[in-house]
Amino acid sequence: AEGFTPLTDANTFTGWPSSIASTNTWQLEDGAFVARGPTAHLFYMGDPKPFKNFELKVDVLTVTNSNGGIYFHTAYQPKGFPSAGIECQVNVSHGDWIKTGSLYGLVNIGVTPARDNQWWTQHIIVRGRKVTVKIDGKTVLEYNEPPGAQSGGGKKLGEGTFALQAHDPKSIIQYKNIRVKRLD
Repeated sequence: AEGFTPLTDANTFTGWPSSIASTNTWQLEDGAFVARGPTAHLFYMGDPKPFKNFELKVDVLTVTNSNGGIYFHTAYQPKGFPSAGIECQVNVSHGDWIKTGSLYGLVNIGVTPARDNQWWTQHIIVRGRKVTVKIDGKTVLEYNEPPGAQSGGGKKLGEGTFALQAHDPKSIIQYKNIRVKRLD
């Protein structure tokens, strides 16, 4: 798409180190990062300049009962769930009621237009204190961070990088065609 830069070469993990908690969780299949295994995160480290205002598009496919996420304004950490940044949920049918497109713990939605076993595009737009999330072009939420917001568990807009989540061993999620447009 015009103005977007790919964040992966679709053939390697170059620029995307995994948290060391579970290095075998991530595979590369048909140009997609595939999460299949214990909790681990891939962090985008291919650009030293942090992302503040941007549009991020990721094509996603979930297998039934899978849970994952796309983090932004985060930072690499070697184990556990990222303590910095905001998670944009990836979950169509997993038991967690917080569904795809939610900003986990900030704006939680219980219904999503995404469907398991079908590719969709998750589009996250951050401009200043406003976050918009779209699924296949349909706006599912808009969040305006209130003035003076304090970081609750790292959930505050700032700047940083991106991370992809492998939530648990029973969840299988594919992430591909990851691209970004800086709005700074």
